[in-house]
Amino acid sequence: MTDSIHRDLHVPGLLPAEPRQGGFGPATSEPWSSSPYHHPAAAWGAARSVSKVLISERELFAGTKAMLEMNHPVRGFDCPGCAWPDSNHGVKLDICENGIKHVTWEMTHKRADADFFARHTVSELSRWTDFDLEDAGRLTEPLVYDASSDRYVPISWDDAFALVGDELRALGSPDEAAFYTSGRLSNEATFLYQLWVREFGTNNLPDCSNMCHEASGRALTASIATGKGTVSLDDWDACDALFVFGVNAASNAPRMLTSLAHAVKRGAQVVHINPMKEVASTRTIVPHEVLEMARFHSTDTGTMDVQVRPGGDLALMRGVAKAVFEAEDRDPGGGALDHAFLERFTSGFEEYRALVDAASWDELTRQAGVDEETVRALAQIYLDSPRSIVSWCLGVTQHEHGVDTVREFMNVLLLRGNIGREGSGPSPVRGHSNVQGNRTCGIDHRPKEPFLAALDAEFGISSPRAHGLDTVQTVAGMNDGTVKVFVALGGNFVLAAPDTTFTAQGLTRCELTVQVSTKLNRSHLVHGRKALILPCLGRTEKDVQAGGPQGVSCEDAMSNVQLSAGKRRPASPHLRSELAILGGMARATLPASTTPWEEMVADYDRIRDAMARVLPGFEGFNELVRRPLGFRIPQAARERIFHTPSRLAEFSHAPTPDVVPSDPDVLVLQTMRSHDQWNTTIYSSDDRYRGVKNLRELVFMNADDMADRGLTEGQFVDIVSTSKDGSQRSLCRYRAIAYDLPRGAAAGYMPEMNALIGAADYSVQSDQPLMKNVKVRITAS
Repeated sequence: MTDSIHRDLHVPGLLPAEPRQGGFGPATSEPWSSSPYHHPAAAWGAARSVSKVLISERELFAGTKAMLEMNHPVRGFDCPGCAWPDSNHGVKLDICENGIKHVTWEMTHKRADADFFARHTVSELSRWTDFDLEDAGRLTEPLVYDASSDRYVPISWDDAFALVGDELRALGSPDEAAFYTSGRLSNEATFLYQLWVREFGTNNLPDCSNMCHEASGRALTASIATGKGTVSLDDWDACDALFVFGVNAASNAPRMLTSLAHAVKRGAQVVHINPMKEVASTRTIVPHEVLEMARFHSTDTGTMDVQVRPGGDLALMRGVAKAVFEAEDRDPGGGALDHAFLERFTSGFEEYRALVDAASWDELTRQAGVDEETVRALAQIYLDSPRSIVSWCLGVTQHEHGVDTVREFMNVLLLRGNIGREGSGPSPVRGHSNVQGNRTCGIDHRPKEPFLAALDAEFGISSPRAHGLDTVQTVAGMNDGTVKVFVALGGNFVLAAPDTTFTAQGLTRCELTVQVSTKLNRSHLVHGRKALILPCLGRTEKDVQAGGPQGVSCEDAMSNVQLSAGKRRPASPHLRSELAILGGMARATLPASTTPWEEMVADYDRIRDAMARVLPGFEGFNELVRRPLGFRIPQAARERIFHTPSRLAEFSHAPTPDVVPSDPDVLVLQTMRSHDQWNTTIYSSDDRYRGVKNLRELVFMNADDMADRGLTEGQFVDIVSTSKDGSQRSLCRYRAIAYDLPRGAAAGYMPEMNALIGAADYSVQSDQPLMKNVKVRITAS
């Protein structure tokens, strides 16, 4: 069957489907252009971009002041953008272009207040682009949907909380509700959120990690019994080789460029492995290195580029392992393998070796899309490097076999003892600011018994033990009627999730949808029969409760926890903190609860005291988090203590997956963000580092693949995807743009292209949507 993505024929609230070269970004009639970008990453291009944003948002003074406060623990606020660790070397401007954009976007002078909603119906707003919705400004007071006028109208906080409580208590089962979170929540809000949900009686806690790094967590847990990477920024400064898989650092974690440049400067090998050759793998000028900026002096950020086939990373690393074993055979005991480590700390080595020995070079190179000479060169770098780190992001995890791939990274690291010592180990690059802290502090639909037991003992409750729903299962539940209430703490769920139409249909079938947000977005317009918008403080804003000014904490991608305290006056006197909103909803839902919701909201130290008694590694939390650089959560695996069933690091024995489409006409498309975008927030229709201006409805293709299909640069094409269940979806009149991609690969922007990903298109290993592995055919329109 064919499922058209013409949204105006389907779900109210979605943007009509007529093509627009700005896509979901600002509408534009300016000419589009595409040309290679030849400048260093960051540098003066980033400085100019930041200046334009500060001026356009009329925040030149306040925005500049915020730069001096961002990412300075205790005395400043944590950037609400990416989760890259703060510098531990006293950098005064530990900032990046996209972080400043994110903060300035939050600090805007514009307001989406009661008068705004009185002027615009939801039906009218549905026709606005997603850029225009967020550009309306900060939300200022709680709102409830009024069906008779098709408008959001003001509601008191008490009445809003009562509506949530009434709807939840009226459900036949707590499992008929789902509680979503994005990575914007602080650790304290995360802990309070999951406490409310579990005391209510469900583990339905889907989160953005279900769509991003779920595969990483499951793989690392199976291998070394921790769901996180084990390395620190100091390890990045000490490694001899750094292998970076599926990461677009210049856009998604720009402060990572500093670490890449420093590694190259001191002589480390930095290998970028990605289907697309990105600017982050070339060179940079780090903005806080003022003299370098003044002299236009750039630094290399990589020493080698490997353009792997989409999904071919496992085969590539298995080829590296094969070359390592061959080196050991040529010189037994010569150092290719760390025999002492393997014998003392690992399980399953012999089975893994047999698996690798049985794999042929022809098949490994065909699946990787990389020739044998390059794979051997990669292996030689690994063999020549006593201390190696493997780092990866969504280019690895959003595939059918993402768990197996991350486990293969671990296999290769284990061969040479590259875990539990300085300058080595696994290092996943987390995206959103506190997404890792969310999982640490209890947002998990598959909670472990020790955590639940400690939570129950602390609060005198009985948490449910049955696994809850993840993101994919929640969307299915909303559509089949088993999920009737949907609560979202941050994010833009309808555009972040796959199969946009199916997700939207599910939201409109709910009895109640609740969105806790700072700005208007598409998920407010695609709503349930009843709907609330509850506006919260931003990360930059002062949070004052009954106990005085408050601070919250965040955990970065390397397990560091630091305090964050906004200084800016709130955008509206009617805003409440995430914690105050959660406490209000919890009390309204559980009026007889003995949990001291009000006392914890009044003074966040009380929440941290409870967290210290429940969460391992958080003992003394209030003291630790007030240290100048916060603290790092201890990890047993970093000490070579592996709490797996065997008490050893486990080799995996997955077969090499077949990632080559059987039909040569089928391309494997990856969805991604543009440079001028953060998650679903789109700042402009430009993508500076990929040389694109005024265009989002495009598809990047290999030039030979374009020629095979008779396509020319900029020609309109139609894209048809085929789901795992055989259904098809299409996007029409997108422009084909030639780019440095391997044959058989294509790429385009999310959230526009999420419409191509079917409800059945998720990994059976992780339940992650296959956003980097969409099977498509592309033809001239």
